[in-house]
Amino acid sequence: MPRITAGAGLLTALGAALLLASAAPAASAAPATTGKAPSEPSTELQKVEVDPALAGTTGALTYALKPAKELRLDPWANSGADVFDNGVSVEPDQGLRPVQSSALTGPLSAGGGPKDLAGVGPLLGVLPG
Repeated sequence: MPRITAGAGLLTALGAALLLASAAPAASAAPATTGKAPSEPSTELQKVEVDPALAGTTGALTYALKPAKELRLDPWANSGADVFDNGVSVEPDQGLRPVQSSALTGPLSAGGGPKDLAGVGPLLGVLPG
């Protein structure tokens, strides 16, 4: 525990006395009242500046959302253990085109993020970042 010496205590007391002495003339120099009642506080609201608030919010969202949009969803992408590196194809009868799952799993298997997904990517393009 630090010890306070007599010199440090004296210096602290002297500083407090000077602070009080300098505040006293400021209090006595207050303007004299003219006998009028003080004005009522204003009830009007200040004009709200929307543009700077929106600019700040958009800038913050850009830095917050960009990493989330580019996040690699498949940690085993481009490796032998990748579970998305396969596909299923269904060929319906009556001349319809085959349906393949590789259109959905391909971007994940290549190491892509949410922005590379078929249904989600265009929706994420609307967000900043």
